[in-house]
Amino acid sequence: MNVAFIPVRGGSKSIPLKNIKPISGRPLVYWTVRAACGCRAIDRVYVATDSDKIRETVEAFKKGVEAELFSKVTVIGRSAESACDTASTESAMLEFAEAYDFDNIVLIQATSPLLQAEDLDRGFEAYAKEDTDSVLSVVRQKRFHWAEDAEGIASPTNYDVYNRPRRQEFDGYLVENGAFYICSKEDLLRSKNRVSGKIRAVEMNEDTFFEIDEPSDWVIIEALMKKNGIAAPEDVAVLTEPAAASSELPEIRMFLTDCDGCLTDGGMYYSEFGDELKKFNTRDGMGFALLRERGIVTGIVTSESVDLNRRRAEKLKLDILEAGCKDKPAAIRRLAEERGIPLSEVCYVGDDINDVEALRMVGYGCAPADAMPAAREAAKYVTKTKGGESVIREVADRILAAK
Repeated sequence: MNVAFIPVRGGSKSIPLKNIKPISGRPLVYWTVRAACGCRAIDRVYVATDSDKIRETVEAFKKGVEAELFSKVTVIGRSAESACDTASTESAMLEFAEAYDFDNIVLIQATSPLLQAEDLDRGFEAYAKEDTDSVLSVVRQKRFHWAEDAEGIASPTNYDVYNRPRRQEFDGYLVENGAFYICSKEDLLRSKNRVSGKIRAVEMNEDTFFEIDEPSDWVIIEALMKKNGIAAPEDVAVLTEPAAASSELPEIRMFLTDCDGCLTDGGMYYSEFGDELKKFNTRDGMGFALLRERGIVTGIVTSESVDLNRRRAEKLKLDILEAGCKDKPAAIRRLAEERGIPLSEVCYVGDDINDVEALRMVGYGCAPADAMPAAREAAKYVTKTKGGESVIREVADRILAAK
């Protein structure tokens, strides 16, 4: 039996809970789990995690429109020792191998969302070849490498400087992209390593050189996924990580939001006379009204200072309009202090990089589905709706349901 093993831990210093942060409309881990489930050679897919939230997210995949595809998935636990910052991936693999029966294992890393089922199919085809003990995925790079000696003198390591090859004539070199590794259970337990013996390399698309380790990688990977046509069917049940249980939402006494990109779609519309127009959603108006009925302070905190926003705030009967705001965290802190409300009981909705600090600072930071990656990463909840499509109503309903 061939199994896929995808270790995903909840702790990440660079990007908290990054494995379930949305990328291209789905939690990060969705893409590699989907690739594993689509591989013909894989019989079972095991996702090992120490996080209840990640477990809930992956379990939700089996309830969406791709339920049949994800039926291969089993979510299992992993020990604190194998999920700590200093633990090796091999420690999690060995822990799994000692507890489960299988013949061969493919280690798949969730930080490689460009991985496709076809890549794994080719991996197992290579593994089936004679005199093969293990397989790893690589990309071919055509860069000229140099090294310095003890005196600081540089020299090329992979080409003749006097006979510089043209790119199309240069074989280049292979680099691990970290997407997958295949070996037998027997060899894993013997070598205590993901690959050993006679190793074959399977080349993948050069775009898969990139992995997600830092927040800046999110933008690059999303663009590459779009370029490569990597998309999922529309299924709102798994667009983002599952909603936190009502008991997990903090008590909210103040609800604040940015304007453009949250209350609006972020578009700038102009009449033939040069008048600036904005598109608001009436459902958000009801969301504010429902919050006010429960005694929650409501308001807009925006860097813009235009009459349109003032008139909309007045129509919505909001308590606060903080316009022309250059320091949103300072403004939110002041507004909360003036009303004797701790930041832990403040909800803020924002969509761009100037909202990130505020989203992290408050008790319940939320971002629209189409917010900038940095804002989505900072948020505790990412809505299913996009800016201007009733984002405020969605968040308001969640807050009220928790009361």
